[in-house]
Amino acid sequence: MNLLTAEHIQKTYSERVLLNDVNFSIHQGEKVGVIGTNGMGKSTLLKIIAGVEEADQGEIIKGNKVHIRYLPQTPVFEKNMTVLEAVLQGNVNDINQWSVESEAKTILRELDLDDYEQKITELSGGQKKRVALANAILAPVEILILDEPTNHLDDEMSQWLEEYLIKFRGAVLLVTHDRYFLDRVVTRIVEVDKGKLYSYPGSYSEFVRLKAERQNMEIASERKRQSILRTELEWLHRGARARSTKQKAHIERIEQMQEQKAPEKEVQVQMSSIASRLGKKTIEVNAVQKAYGEKCLFDDFSYIFLKNDRIGIIGPNGCGKSTLMKIITGNLKPDSGTVEIGDTIKIGYFSQENEYMDESMKAIEYVKEVGEYVHTVNGTISASQIMEQFLFDGTMQWTQISRLSGGEKRRLYLLRILMSQPNVLILDEPTNDLDIQTLTILEDYLDAFDGIVITVSHDRYFLDRIVRRIFAFENGHIRQYEGNHSDYLLARPEPMKKTEGAEVKPKKEKTEKVKTQKLKFSYKEQKEFETIDEEIEKLEHAIADKERLIGLNASDFVKLNQLTAEKEELENKLEEKIQRWEYLNELNEKIQQQ
Repeated sequence: MNLLTAEHIQKTYSERVLLNDVNFSIHQGEKVGVIGTNGMGKSTLLKIIAGVEEADQGEIIKGNKVHIRYLPQTPVFEKNMTVLEAVLQGNVNDINQWSVESEAKTILRELDLDDYEQKITELSGGQKKRVALANAILAPVEILILDEPTNHLDDEMSQWLEEYLIKFRGAVLLVTHDRYFLDRVVTRIVEVDKGKLYSYPGSYSEFVRLKAERQNMEIASERKRQSILRTELEWLHRGARARSTKQKAHIERIEQMQEQKAPEKEVQVQMSSIASRLGKKTIEVNAVQKAYGEKCLFDDFSYIFLKNDRIGIIGPNGCGKSTLMKIITGNLKPDSGTVEIGDTIKIGYFSQENEYMDESMKAIEYVKEVGEYVHTVNGTISASQIMEQFLFDGTMQWTQISRLSGGEKRRLYLLRILMSQPNVLILDEPTNDLDIQTLTILEDYLDAFDGIVITVSHDRYFLDRIVRRIFAFENGHIRQYEGNHSDYLLARPEPMKKTEGAEVKPKKEKTEKVKTQKLKFSYKEQKEFETIDEEIEKLEHAIADKERLIGLNASDFVKLNQLTAEKEELENKLEEKIQRWEYLNELNEKIQQQ
């Protein structure tokens, strides 16, 4: 059963066409995920369908009995409301007035909002978003529209919301960049791209496959068009005369083919690694402790960060993850313990909230404050060229920051940090407000990044893709797990389940301190450590042989060029092996010291 239809929707913002004569419909029970690059119009589409914003042209058709509830990216509440009042607002009627409060409290407990009488003005931005989410899903509606519902949710909350939406009988339309969430919940993906909508049945994984097929078909169709056009132009150049109706029609078809636009290639957000050189001493955290009042966030935490470490920090909201990041960067002092930062360390800190931006500046002026040029492995490139790679074309580069979308500002902020050429990247919730395309390329960038990466994230896909070690906050202690997020889920203690309508009492902590899991080599690292000295020796001998051959062939220019190129390739391999040798030996020393 069709619940809502949008026909010929047109929406322009400033000079940018966000939606260009698009059509959309949603049926009963459908779970639709909307994706696309930031600034393409995802949130605008949701607002138009929800009736919050009007389209420039087109109409929305829905049944009289079809009710919609909308969760915005940044919710607004009345100042004097309590948490419970805000959740109940618009959700109480004659039928449910005796049960709705109990349902509201159950949802709030799942979202870790136990103080029902707390004033909205006392909440953080993330807590306000969770209150608004509770208000939206409590409503008995036919269509639930959610803009970034997974932002500010920890693992347990995200999994609970997944189950809730899977069981929800109405239709769901949502924007999220959580790829695991999309895979589990949605039954259809709608991509917003350059003013058009493309619909793909199935989950996110199916979308990736089907989009590749669509693009391949477009490329094949374009090749065929070009081939036919060449043949037709040859006919035209041989001296066709438009004397007959048939010939006139033939010429008109050729002209139409010439006017037809080729499919645009998808621009990728990409950048070569531009990290500064990292010295032997990195960041050493020694027995740090931090508490706020009587609440101890963590105690006696120590760790020496290794070159090329990939650390993921996880835990429930409010446990102290961002506090630990600030202590590591030196922006916050611990109550006890020390943090020693090596002389060569250059930290790039991507915080949850963008640093102050002068929104009267042009985007390119903001980037050029860091530098006009940067040196990459592929040579020197300008700020303008880098912005092009980050989807800021010539027009957008000279656009005022105030006119960029929230996601575009976030991407610009990330670009500025990477341009500063850090060798330690500290990313606090990097997946919030970055689109999937940018996230995918950021992940590829981090693969090649020659430095340390430390990230706080609730995005399970991102953690699985990037990290090799997890620091988990557990009952006031930080416990270490080897591997990515999926490995952590297999190794962690069984989490306590919440019981409906009853206060969850934490288990009594043991008096002995929770032991930090010891560092150890992975199987692959152990094998590599055992053979790397021999591999380095072989490379050194091979380089010596090449040098000898270069001396013997000094008069043969062609042979000399070939041998020189082979020697350079061997020297590059040797440099990589030596860097890897340093990492493995540093890790081995730390293992021995435990």
